[in-house]
Amino acid sequence: MKFEKNSELDQANLRIIVASCALVYVGALGFLPGQQVATYLPIVIYISLFLLLSVVLRQAIVRWPGHYPARRVLGMVHDYTGTSFGLVVGGDAALPLYAVMVWVNLGNGMRFGSRYLAIATVLALLALVIVYRLTPAWQAHPFMVLMLLITSTVIPVYAHLLLERTRKASEEAIAANLEKSRFLAQASHDLRQPIHSIGLFTACLRESPLGEEERRLVDNIDRSLLNVSQLFRSILDLYILDNGRVQPSFQSLDLGQFLAEQVRENAEAARWAGVELRLRPCSHWVRVDPALLATMVQNVLSNCFKYAAQRPVLIGVRRRGAGLAIVIYDQGRGIAEEHLPNLFEEFYRVRELRDKDVEGVGLGLSIVKRLGQLMGLDVAIRSRLGHGTAVSLLGLPRVAEQLPVPRDEARQAGLLTGLKVCLVEDDRNVLLATSALLERWGCVVQAELTARDLVSDCDIIVADYDLGNHATGIECIDQLREQRGWAVPALILTGHEVEKIQAALHDRNIAILSKPVRPAELRASLRALRQQPALVPLAEVLPGVIPQA
Repeated sequence: MKFEKNSELDQANLRIIVASCALVYVGALGFLPGQQVATYLPIVIYISLFLLLSVVLRQAIVRWPGHYPARRVLGMVHDYTGTSFGLVVGGDAALPLYAVMVWVNLGNGMRFGSRYLAIATVLALLALVIVYRLTPAWQAHPFMVLMLLITSTVIPVYAHLLLERTRKASEEAIAANLEKSRFLAQASHDLRQPIHSIGLFTACLRESPLGEEERRLVDNIDRSLLNVSQLFRSILDLYILDNGRVQPSFQSLDLGQFLAEQVRENAEAARWAGVELRLRPCSHWVRVDPALLATMVQNVLSNCFKYAAQRPVLIGVRRRGAGLAIVIYDQGRGIAEEHLPNLFEEFYRVRELRDKDVEGVGLGLSIVKRLGQLMGLDVAIRSRLGHGTAVSLLGLPRVAEQLPVPRDEARQAGLLTGLKVCLVEDDRNVLLATSALLERWGCVVQAELTARDLVSDCDIIVADYDLGNHATGIECIDQLREQRGWAVPALILTGHEVEKIQAALHDRNIAILSKPVRPAELRASLRALRQQPALVPLAEVLPGVIPQA
């Protein structure tokens, strides 16, 4: 509807512009040699009235936007009436006004479709016949009139054929895009599962007593998995951004604590690259989407690990005007100035011979730029060959400092010991990997492949969203909560789009993690769930649900 409203308004604006040009043209004719102003004065008066009515019609479109067929046809009649009057009164000198007829004909067809093109064509032919009947100069040149009639028929027919081809091509493109979306959604889910399970299995290995050689092999597995995960996430991020499904969720954030967490999460990747991450502490608070900002920082750090290996990387915060900027410096070889304008293009990479083994396809900075635009942030890059590169995330809005939440680190360390977890996952490998990791953290795990006839006295429910044809993770959680009579803390793990799952939750107070889940994310989520208030009545989570006696 918005597209149609704008198209009709554009047509109204163009009508006023063309009428103004016609007024100037006809007015100028009276001052040509051999011409008299009085001859064209009626036309000038008529076009002036035409302009006035055009302005009224435009205001009606602004006041009552939408699709009104009668108003569109009225606009055509208005255009052809004004043009016909000019052609009748102006004679041969006004013949260029025929171009307005062609514009009205094609303009309505191109903007509103073949139906309006047909109506405009019929009205145009009728207008030409009327002008012919009322104009002696036209009657003296019948073949000219025949040419105009043929032109007014052939051009719209050809335009109709082009419109039909365009419509069919558009439908095919939409169908192909939907098919691509379905394929990517399914491929995304199917690829997340093995990446997720491999990550959890390697985390289990890390929790085991290993020799030096075995630990080195686990490092290699983790490093390869990290590269696959980063490429996978980049492609998915780009796909989601292209579909316009990313909406920032702003909240106040302790920037110093956030950056310290990013350093901790990237410490292993930094160690593999031989990079020393140095963080300059800060105490600022900003208002951003933490998840999107984390993706931006991780993508920049990933580039540092690839192109500035074996060198230190400094992360700091600087004041920039009324806001703040996160600046990430590396001491790599730098980037030549001619490459800097192209760095944010998709798949653009500055390649050198020794980069042949560097992982990646050149999506990281493109994603950083587009996520920054979503949050109103700018991204700037400064670099000098042989001196390194600085990437700045600019425009972080400052907010007042919030009261910190005290954390008992000693209590946090053993918070999962003895925690009873009901784990429901229909993929056997993922179930085994998750169960093994939870048990190494001290949890007591009830592992289930299906939610059918499920009974549990767990402290926390962890369920995959897609549990086959019988139930979803949400239905499984609802069933267990109804059975227990209180809102058992719950966590959904999913390989589907998080937005889809959030829409299905309806304020059920269920946490969500997107696969592949990093062990640190899973551990932090379980700790947070265990600290939730106990015995929350089920009716507070799902109003209208009455616990069974």
